[in-house]
Amino acid sequence: MDLWTAVGLTGELKRYFGFTSFRPNQEEIVREILTGRDVFAALPTGGGKSLCYQLPALLRDGLTVVVSPLISLMKDQVDAARENGIQAVFLNSALAAEESRGTWHNIASGQVKLLYVSPERLSLPDFRRALGQLRLSLIAVDEAHCVSEWGHEFRPDYRSLGLLRAEFPDVPIAAFTATATRKVQDDVVDLLMLRDPFTVRASFDRKEIFYRVTQKEGDGGAQILGFVSAHPGQPGIVYRSTRKAVEKTAAVLSAGGIAAVAYHAGLEDADRHARQEAFVRDEVAVIVATIAFGMGIDKSNVRWVVHGDLPRSVEGYYQETGRAARDGEEADTLLLYGPQDVAAMRRHIGDAESLEDRERSERRLREILRYVESGACRRTFLLAHFDEHHPGNCGRCDVCAGEVVREDMSVAAQKVLSAAVRTDERFGAHHLADVLCGIRTEKVLECGHHTLPTFGIGRDQGRDWWLSLIRELDASGYLVRGAGRTAGFRLSARGRMVLHGKEKFLTARTKDRVAASRSAGRRGGAGREKSAPEEVIHLDRPEQEDLFRCLKVLRMSLARDRGVPPYVIFSDKTLRALARNRPTDPAALLRCPGVGDYKLEVYGGAFLKTIREFGLSGVCPDS
Repeated sequence: MDLWTAVGLTGELKRYFGFTSFRPNQEEIVREILTGRDVFAALPTGGGKSLCYQLPALLRDGLTVVVSPLISLMKDQVDAARENGIQAVFLNSALAAEESRGTWHNIASGQVKLLYVSPERLSLPDFRRALGQLRLSLIAVDEAHCVSEWGHEFRPDYRSLGLLRAEFPDVPIAAFTATATRKVQDDVVDLLMLRDPFTVRASFDRKEIFYRVTQKEGDGGAQILGFVSAHPGQPGIVYRSTRKAVEKTAAVLSAGGIAAVAYHAGLEDADRHARQEAFVRDEVAVIVATIAFGMGIDKSNVRWVVHGDLPRSVEGYYQETGRAARDGEEADTLLLYGPQDVAAMRRHIGDAESLEDRERSERRLREILRYVESGACRRTFLLAHFDEHHPGNCGRCDVCAGEVVREDMSVAAQKVLSAAVRTDERFGAHHLADVLCGIRTEKVLECGHHTLPTFGIGRDQGRDWWLSLIRELDASGYLVRGAGRTAGFRLSARGRMVLHGKEKFLTARTKDRVAASRSAGRRGGAGREKSAPEEVIHLDRPEQEDLFRCLKVLRMSLARDRGVPPYVIFSDKTLRALARNRPTDPAALLRCPGVGDYKLEVYGGAFLKTIREFGLSGVCPDS
């Protein structure tokens, strides 16, 4: 569509979304969709995926169907679209029959531009036949990695989306995801039968996020409390691996004076929904949850994410940390891990029904262990998972900020490797740790390993310490696990080099355990500056902070009146721009990022009034 010049598209962008320029890759994707071409786009969280199909939906004739995985996500997406003046609706099981009929009537009469549906509904032949009677302009598949069994959140119902190409051959299909390896990408393109798709793989580097990893002390509760206390009033998510840990951590935070709610599948639906809504609407700042939480959350101002236990995969960890900083402003993360996490995950892997599932889970475990126990730049490792090179020295992770030091552990490593060799390279970590610590277990005695020279040579350290070191040797490739579930460790070529003193074994150690409770915002020096996120709006004077707080109060009041999350009215970034620039007329307000024509009309008067009254009195007026 050549008629959409750069000026024309930018004008529509400002009109509906309040921005004067596109984010990287957005304009190219929009233009390709406008020509009717299929698209596969892997954009990081916060990269503006929804705009890539919402803007073409407004500019093309017909209805855009958006496949979305969760009911809560659909509602938030529809709320956000409507707050930008876009005619959007959803159809799912949460609607009563009468509401569904009314919604369908509006769709059929051409009053709707965006329809959000679940993959389960699209799998129904009658529903697809009904869609076939309408003029469709685009089918957009959100969270497209769910199509692939190689993705970390595989959803079998997404497989039915392969029917769309045959039944709607003339409708372009655009697949969007925030997390996809090359293998997952190829799988998605094949299963959705995308035709010569315009393919975008944006950088997965979330420069605004600070990554920190440290070993867990006890159950991690005290470390989590320290970290959260260092971020007072800032919205954040704590992930724990079990319901019991969720409840216990929420109690620890509450006892520490932090308002936190627990979220897990064991709660009643209504209670779980109420807690999620309280978090989304800024009524509670901290939510402690299992990994079931978050996929349907579009909250833009999450400032930190904590993993109180080892994540199940690198890809899952990347997406979960990516729920912070959707607004592009700085965010902090912390990952705690310990031997108990690895043991629990290995028990879970052993319970898997198929060998293929066990092997896949084992690969994911080994990869996340390599990440947490590596002394290399965290960003380099994460981006390598998505086939992207990063040179290191990012300044925005604990390694590059100097919180982690390299320690020569060659002598201890030689003890482990010697124990493995002397036990014929047939045993796993726990047996080797027993031998090193001189523990006379039934298996040690039965095998006669209590007579070995290596028996008890590691009594100076605890069993958990040796288990941790064995995992590091495994993760770093010095020990290699044999085939089969019960196979033991054997030495790799590099392992034999260390054993014979021809190579050193250096491990990463946290300089100061209390670093986990410090804000990343005070770290990094010159390196931090070079990699800081772009277009961060800082408030430099106390009166700007005061006005920012006033505007947040007004936003909360308006959100409650309209029944929407506060961030869909204006993001924190927009409020900071208002507090810094203090616009006093509609034209000046419209120049602020995130303010478009529709929001100017609906909210402009209230925000301008508050800014003017604050300027006269220096105090927050009644909202």
